[in-house]
Amino acid sequence: MVKYIACALLLCSQLVSYHVDGFSGLGGQRLTSNRAFSTRLQSTNEDQHQVVDDYRSGLHVSRKDDEKLEKEVSVVMKFGGSSLANAERIDHVAKLIARQIDIGYTVRAVVCSAMGKTTNGLLSAGDFALEGRVNIDALKTLHMQAITEFGLSDNVKDEVIDLLDECEKMLNGVKLLQELSPRSLDQLVSYGERCSVRIMAARLNQLGVPAAAYDAWEIGMITDSNYGDAQIDPDTPAKISNFFTNRIDSSVTAIVTGFIGHDHDGRITTLGRGGSDLTATSIGAACKLDEIQVWKDVDGILTTDPRLVEGAIPVSAVTYDEASELAYFGAQVLHPIAMQPAMKTGTMVRVKNSYNPSAPGTTITAEKENKGLVTAITFKRNVQLVDIVSTRMLGAYGFLSQVFGAFEKHKVSVDVLASSEVSVSVTLDTKSKIAKDAKILEDLAPYADLTIKNNRSILTLIADVERSSEVLAQVFTSFAAAGIKVQMLSQGASKVNISFVVKDDDLDQAVSTLHKCFFEGECAVVPSLENETEEIVA
Repeated sequence: MVKYIACALLLCSQLVSYHVDGFSGLGGQRLTSNRAFSTRLQSTNEDQHQVVDDYRSGLHVSRKDDEKLEKEVSVVMKFGGSSLANAERIDHVAKLIARQIDIGYTVRAVVCSAMGKTTNGLLSAGDFALEGRVNIDALKTLHMQAITEFGLSDNVKDEVIDLLDECEKMLNGVKLLQELSPRSLDQLVSYGERCSVRIMAARLNQLGVPAAAYDAWEIGMITDSNYGDAQIDPDTPAKISNFFTNRIDSSVTAIVTGFIGHDHDGRITTLGRGGSDLTATSIGAACKLDEIQVWKDVDGILTTDPRLVEGAIPVSAVTYDEASELAYFGAQVLHPIAMQPAMKTGTMVRVKNSYNPSAPGTTITAEKENKGLVTAITFKRNVQLVDIVSTRMLGAYGFLSQVFGAFEKHKVSVDVLASSEVSVSVTLDTKSKIAKDAKILEDLAPYADLTIKNNRSILTLIADVERSSEVLAQVFTSFAAAGIKVQMLSQGASKVNISFVVKDDDLDQAVSTLHKCFFEGECAVVPSLENETEEIVA
């Protein structure tokens, strides 16, 4: 408690949203110390290490995945392209679905992406067609191998061949016309998912699971005509509900394409980023299912990226808001747009591991019972930090409106923001970075000075913001001990995230340091601050 009081007094009274160069306490005194050292928090150290040790040991334990559920649970399942990369993976997923049904799950629908990298392959085929070359032999081989390995019927084989032949004819048209519009691109990339759902449905029927393949528009997925990033029509939930209530037997599992739909003219559209997840959540919400299950290759949402921190462990539960923030700042979770149907109906989303189906995964709901100090750590690399300082008199109005008017005019999207009356600092991702000769600089020049810093990263804590003083105290103490300088701080309006901007070169150490502190019980302290505060308290 003494350490928290020390840091709260000296660091946190002004920290809601502001910009710092390095970091300073009250009166501008720098908070680094040559005597800083790292120590373990004895009260939590053993417990935290036990959690990590138990999780690691559990990875090598053969779990029972055939225990019956106490009651039936209705679900929609979603599998991405990596889960369906080839015949072996399709077989694994099909048997997983069959086992889940055996133990008590009612699987009303399975949403499937295209096999492996098929979507990227189709986009490349479109580029080659514009250059005068048409060849989709590799895609044909991938799908035919699966059909042959499973010994699927001629009807299924003919359906898939017809789709791939149609795809090839379309590419020949692109070659002749030398045109590939957004509308044509949406049709082109649809062929991958339309093939994969037919193969998956056929394999499930071989395993004794009644299944039927559907293109998403057949179950009611209607969108606007914004090709490449279509929005779902407001009538779609009712259409989906009507389909599953009146047009398909409850004993049959619908195998549905992921990110495609139809506009009102019957043309194929795609839903953009997170589209397959959005289809799954739309089905789950419209049908009032118990769960929306998103299957990946890890045991749910982890405390941070396991490629960076070996000790990353699963998080048992997060809220919709927390999951949205995690996804926005780089974690491989459902896209925030895909969360919206579930949020409207309060439907539970569960992130599961297809390699370890008995693991409980991570639940995503409106509220959660256990609120820790920090839930997870996520980050974005290679962002640009822009400091904009007004050159007008103090108190002059309209500064922020001029800044964001220029951003809107030039379609510059902001990630994180910190502002005051006379300055604003923002971060921009790769797509929105400002070049040295960008026109926006001319628009801002009459009333602001800009400083642009490249090679920065955003580190975001999904945290209990009601305890932000404790969080910030420990973060800045840990950073001080590690010699990491924070260049910007922002607390999000969602009340679940606190973001820090650091140099790209410092990011790995920053993430590792904070993960050790909040999840492994190894927090740094600065003894000089502790001693000074003890004297004040005394």
